[in-house]
Amino acid sequence: MRPECEGLSLNTLRLRWRAGRRAFGRLPPTTRGIVWALGAGLSFSVANAALRLLSQQMHPMQAQFLRYVFGLLPLIPFVLQVGLRGLRPQSYAGQFWRSSLHTVGLVLWFIALPHLPLADMTAISFTNPLFVLIGAAWFLKERMTQARWLAVAAGFAGVLIVVGPALSGQGGWYNLAMLLSAPIFAASFLLTKVLTQRDGIWVIVFWQTFLVTLMSLPIALPFWSAPTALHWGLALVGGLLGTLGHYCLTRSFVAADISATQSAKFVDLLWAAALGWLIFNDSLRSSTLIGGAVIVASVVALARYESGRQRQARPVRQDTQ
Repeated sequence: MRPECEGLSLNTLRLRWRAGRRAFGRLPPTTRGIVWALGAGLSFSVANAALRLLSQQMHPMQAQFLRYVFGLLPLIPFVLQVGLRGLRPQSYAGQFWRSSLHTVGLVLWFIALPHLPLADMTAISFTNPLFVLIGAAWFLKERMTQARWLAVAAGFAGVLIVVGPALSGQGGWYNLAMLLSAPIFAASFLLTKVLTQRDGIWVIVFWQTFLVTLMSLPIALPFWSAPTALHWGLALVGGLLGTLGHYCLTRSFVAADISATQSAKFVDLLWAAALGWLIFNDSLRSSTLIGGAVIVASVVALARYESGRQRQARPVRQDTQ
């Protein structure tokens, strides 16, 4: 009796999971892209909190290398399933340049990570979408609607509300390092969008993680120190959730135009502010709450607008006799 009940319960959960996947698949592509982008933001925010703790206890370059070493772990089942032939990308050069850009951006990012509050660091990184939008419209020829521009402008205004009081304080060099990483990451994201037209999601995530790990090793070796059990644990959390974040981010690029999902990244600020307050006792300013409210409003408004626009664009189905 008991095993049957357990089996029935497991079967019910499996059916509900499949029904949920089908329902999610019926959502408009832009809505799915925004949901994937929100999932990526949450994963990255928790990973960043773990990596900030790690980089405060060891050299940031070693922390960067360990994060990507552990980021390879969730990719092992995929590698075993598809084999070496299944990992072959359409363009090795594209994977190399994408990973090279990402490594340079990571070096600047990890240098600033131990010295900036999570919320401020995340807010400064929100200059990324501005560079992404310019690149997407210029190089990828994506159509920029007025609603997308307004949503990103509103989100960036919210970021300015958050960051404004902090820019007048100390840590100018670290703010500059974070700002310099923004256009580099934007170029990496645009290359990812191009690569999704040629390679599968897991292939892209694998090559980025693998190549960034190799490129980070020679940078980390001069600063190497023996990690403790806590260091290994923090690196594990950062690596696993970092890879999960890149998977969700790549899925968002596949589902929708890159410019349609960028405003969803601003919600990362809310995750970062909460984690910074809980873990690092970072002060939660009223400007952070006000700016966060503006950011969330822009994301919700864009998602609703895009969903309604795509429903109206669908052809009306007529029954034939």
